[in-house]
Amino acid sequence: MTPLVGSVAAAKRERWRGRVRVRDGDKRLGAAELGERGLGERATLVQFSSAFCAPCRATRRVLTEVAGMVPGVSHVEIDAERHLDLVRRFGILKTPTVLVLDADGRIVRRAAGQPRRADVIAALGEAV
Repeated sequence: MTPLVGSVAAAKRERWRGRVRVRDGDKRLGAAELGERGLGERATLVQFSSAFCAPCRATRRVLTEVAGMVPGVSHVEIDAERHLDLVRRFGILKTPTVLVLDADGRIVRRAAGQPRRADVIAALGEAV
């Protein structure tokens, strides 16, 4: 029975890996937590990363490209190891984790793992 439970749990993790989904709708991030870049005029892509994370580098490229394509959208990368308070507050369990914020800093979408560009663009549609 235990192997089946493990297989089901693994299947669920794999199913959600990298997908952008709704979560934490009542939580917010402000300019103080985001540092000098602050919130974007229309939306903000917040990426939690770690130093030795290969998917984090690929995610950085995708988010930087999308932020450059959409006016008023900024990309902020947060070092998860240096900001454990935020990691705990927002339940970050792995890197990369991407939070899509609206103009007020409210979390409208969340993805754990490397998101696809099309999913990020679609998530921005809800934020702007």
